Order: sequence, then C-alpha cells, then structure tokens
Amino acid sequence: MRFLVGLLATAAILIGLFELHEGCRELDVTQAVVGETPVTIFRRQSAPPAPVVVIAHGFAGSQQLMQPFAETLARNGYIAVTFDFLGHGRNPVPMHGDINEGLTITAALLKELTDVAASARKLPGSDGRLAMLGHSMASDIVVRYAQAHPDVEATVAVSVFSPVVTPASPRNLLVIVGALEPAMLRNEGLRIVNLTAGGTASPGETYGHFSDGTARKLVLARGVEHIGVLYSHDSMVEAVRWMNAAFGDRPQGEVDSRGRWLALMFAGIVAMAWPLSAMLPAVSPSPAGASLGWKALMTAALLPAIATPLLLWKMPTDFLPILLGDYLTLHFLLYGALTTTFLVYLRKRQPPTAATTFAWTRVAIAAAAVSAYNILAFGLPIDAYVFSFLPIPARLPLIAAIACGTLPYFIADEWLTSGIESRSGAYALSKLCLLLSLAMAVALNPMKLFFLVIIVPAILLLFLAFGLISRWSYAATRHPLPGALANAAVFAWAIAVTFPMIVR
Repeated sequence: MRFLVGLLATAAILIGLFELHEGCRELDVTQAVVGETPVTIFRRQSAPPAPVVVIAHGFAGSQQLMQPFAETLARNGYIAVTFDFLGHGRNPVPMHGDINEGLTITAALLKELTDVAASARKLPGSDGRLAMLGHSMASDIVVRYAQAHPDVEATVAVSVFSPVVTPASPRNLLVIVGALEPAMLRNEGLRIVNLTAGGTASPGETYGHFSDGTARKLVLARGVEHIGVLYSHDSMVEAVRWMNAAFGDRPQGEVDSRGRWLALMFAGIVAMAWPLSAMLPAVSPSPAGASLGWKALMTAALLPAIATPLLLWKMPTDFLPILLGDYLTLHFLLYGALTTTFLVYLRKRQPPTAATTFAWTRVAIAAAAVSAYNILAFGLPIDAYVFSFLPIPARLPLIAAIACGTLPYFIADEWLTSGIESRSGAYALSKLCLLLSLAMAVALNPMKLFFLVIIVPAILLLFLAFGLISRWSYAATRHPLPGALANAAVFAWAIAVTFPMIVR
C-alpha cells in the first residue's frame, strides 16, 4: 500500500509541476529591480507593443500571489508587472510607521508604486498606456495612484476597500470580491459602484461609459474567499474583459487555472510523506504521550485557549520588526507554557508508571528529516508558485525568534494529543481551541490584530497538512517530539517569511 501511495503521489506531483510550468511556456518572464524593489515582468514572446498592467499584492502577500493575474494578462497580449511592496516578500526595505495610523505607510507604498509604474512605462514593448490591478491592501493604493495619474485607462480593485473613490475617479474601475469574503467587502464594492449607478447597483452589471472613464462594475467571484479570489476563473475572465473594453481587444489567450494543479501537487506532497515516514527511526519502545481522557483533554485544551488572550490583552507585544509576528510568538509561547503546566499537574496527580526511555540521537535524526521535508518539499514549490517562502537574510533572525514561541506550543500540544490511549479527535480539538483563542484575541484588540482574520484559511491548511505528517511521524517513531519540533520549525518559518517587516 505504501508503494502504491508513493507511486500515485509521485504522479500527482509531476503532473502538477508540469502543468504549472506549462502555464508560462509561451511567455517571457524576466526579473528586475527598481531601486531595491524586486520586480517581475511577464509578456508574450514576440508580442507587438502593448499596454502595461502593474499588479500589486495585498497585506502579508508577495508578487508570487499575483502570478495568476500576471500570466493571464500576459497571455492575452498585455505586459504584466508584479513587485514586492516595502517589507514584503524579498523586498529588503521595511515599512516605517504605525499600521493603525496608516497615512505614513500609505504614502510610502504609493511612492513605491509610482516608482515601479514609471519604470514599467519605459519597458521595451510598452505602447505607453497603463492600467492598475491591486488586491486587498493594494486596492486602495492602486486607486490613489490612478486618481493622481488620469492617463491610467483602467483599474481593477480586488477585495477592495478604498474611501477615496469618486463617481468618475479613478477611470473605468472594476471591483472583484470573492463571494465568500466578509460582507463588509461586498458592501464596499456595492457602495463604490453605486456612486455611478445612483444607488441601484447590482453585481455583474456595468454602469457608466468607458469613453469618458466612468465605467463601473462589481463582480462576485463564485465560491472563493480572500485568497481564493486570486485564483478564481471568474476573476481572471472579468479582468481580461475589463482591460479589453478599456484598451480594445488583444490577441486571445487562456486564463490561468493553476488552482487545481496546485491542489494536485500539494496533495501529492502530503501523501508522499506517509510512505516516507516508514524510513524514520523508532524513538520510543512504546507510544509516548499524555493519553488523556475526554474530560482532562477538554480542560487542558480550553483553559489555555481562554486564558492566553486575556493575559496578553493589555501586555505590550511590539518587540519584533515584523507585524503580528511578535504577538503570535507570545501567543504560542504563553499557550504552550499553560498547556505544559497543566500536563505537569496532571502527571503529579496520576499514579506512577514505568518511565518511557528514548534516544535523543534518534529524535534529532527524525526531527531533522521531517523538518527538511516540510520546509523543502513544500517550501520550494510554494516559493515558485504561491508566495515568497525562501527568506532574505534580514528574516533569518526572525525565524529563530518566533521559534521561541512555536517550540513550547507544539511540544506541549503534540504531547497533549498523543499517547497509547489518545482520543481520535484530540488533534482537531486542540487546533480548534487555538483558532478560538486567536479569535478572542482579535475580538479584544481588533484594531491591532484584525489582519489575523484573513490568514485563517491558510492556518487551517497548514494544520491539516502538517498535522497529518506529524501523525505519521508519531506512528513511525512512537514519540511526539520529532513531529512537534518539525511543526514548530515550519510554522516559525512561515510566519517569519509571510508577515511584513516594519519599523515602528
């Protein structure tokens, strides 16, 4: 069975990689730098002069997230330009200012976009015309740029929130919102289009006229949320149609469909971990762990979940140059310490049992193997096709700092949910409690922690993928420590490379 799963997983990985690579086979993709801002240019091979579309990512994103739009527009005859904002991705320059005040950071991001756009206008093959596309945080930035530069023919605002839109500015504005996104974003899209529609706007209808720049439309991309909207077929098709209406029809090309191939590839990578786990050394002669009954398990899972956000509510949590990473570090650290305290208390109340021995050398080997698989097997394709995952030097100390929080949490959590008599739903319960704990933290301090809400789907996917791998690691090694160390490493890595660097 392991051999068969390995074959199927290999096939899934290779097919996914092949299809993802084929997506840009007919494109010229080049890297550049504007100042210190990393930039990528997408264009069709041997294409005639064409308009340029500058594409900007959202908060905690990077230019890889915007590849679906970039490749789609390039296949359809445009020159697409993506880049990493200050503090994001591989941009080495941090943001400066208070994220809650906003004006300083907005001005800095707008200046950076202005520099990138000025460079994009001069690209070989540009016909001098320009359009903008931005997601989430960047939707407001591209709107402000287009308002300051009336020669921008069209703007696409994805998951938009921009208080500066007027009935006629920016020119020809398309709003795309995922149908599963929060109602506030759908309502914001309707508000914007209603400025032109006179209060009668409906999704899918175009109001105003392209000739005088007043065209407005709201599109609800079916079945997707805040990140899925960047991979939606509806999003790609509507963006191309809008650009064609503004600039005139271009040579027709396919729209990006990487979502299914990414899902196939990552499913293969997760599945491959099961047959490979059989190669891990046995660490303990018998399954180690807390082996708690439901009553004790519920208590151990719920108490830290409730206590952690309450204890951190009024504490200063701005000590790392990475937005939200410092709070998450403290949340993991305190949560893990409280769970450990409860586990120690329980152990003292239980009758003595035979000590479980294990070999530290084997723990180190198993943990290193699982960590390397998690970071490399997932990280390399993530960095190529999803978001920036390979850290620049400035982010390496942040990984180590955040690991000081993730290590106590995952060691305590893996021990809590493991053991010869562990309950089958223990892992799911403990992760649900962590998510509830983070939700409480956001509710207590929404101005500072609101952006945690948008990463919940990503956290769920990480828990699912790495939770399966840690369970298979436990089955092979009979000890929770290798999986705990590997999960702590990959979560610290993911947080450190994802959230923006900022100097307050």
